[in-house]
Amino acid sequence: MIQQIIYGILYGGVFALAAIGMSMMFGIVGLTNLAHGEFIILAAFLSSVLCTALGCSPFLTLIITVPVMFIVGFILQKVLINYVMGKGANAALLVTFGLSFILKDGMLQIFSADSRRMVVAFQSANIRISDSVVIPVLYLVVCLIGVAVIVILHLFMSKTYVGQSIRATSDDKVAAQLVGVNIKNVTAVAMGIALATAAVSGLTLGMPWPFYATSGSGYLLIAFGVVVLGGMGSMIGALVGGVIFGLAQVLGGSNWGVFISYIILLIFLAVRPQGLFKK
Repeated sequence: MIQQIIYGILYGGVFALAAIGMSMMFGIVGLTNLAHGEFIILAAFLSSVLCTALGCSPFLTLIITVPVMFIVGFILQKVLINYVMGKGANAALLVTFGLSFILKDGMLQIFSADSRRMVVAFQSANIRISDSVVIPVLYLVVCLIGVAVIVILHLFMSKTYVGQSIRATSDDKVAAQLVGVNIKNVTAVAMGIALATAAVSGLTLGMPWPFYATSGSGYLLIAFGVVVLGGMGSMIGALVGGVIFGLAQVLGGSNWGVFISYIILLIFLAVRPQGLFKK
């Protein structure tokens, strides 16, 4: 049982990182990005290609993938989503729905339907606590990366002018405009940050588990579940929700884990739809 709880907590950090970008966009823009899972898988493929081409560690690929995904998110929000949001939230939702199909089919054409997985030197290393309890080093590292990204993002949102502008926009768009905040630029930066976190998430998901061009929908459901459990727009909530989701999947096992996770999700939607933490 202790071993399973450790796995659940470690999974939780990875799941929280997958959800944080989606949570932030909903809290700021009011947009549920249905292409978020595909962007995570796209980032995983980019890291995998760079590893092969450059012969470097997967971690070093973040130097390229994070800024590339930030630019993609910024341009996407600035040029396309901000435009269609003027026509209503449903139009923007449908745009992200269409993007998810475009990205999935594009990845199938480019990378085929074969699975991929990134390998590091400590792939099979363990920290032994006792005869029956071990901590896989890889899972520990990816969990710590997830927690570190969430903490850095929290500090960025609290301490910097751009972060405070994003929070002000989330609280009241009209009031933010009255004090000189450029709403379109702020939402574009927020989308850029969301896809930058997706770049890190693609790496942390692509090392422990194999991924396919069609894996995005599964990670979208996980991200959505974590966001609902933790609370839309809450970073701490995403971390707590990720741990709950991870524990449910691990303790339920391969047969019942996903089922139990979504039963918990349905209960939260019925009893506390705002999640554990408000934004």
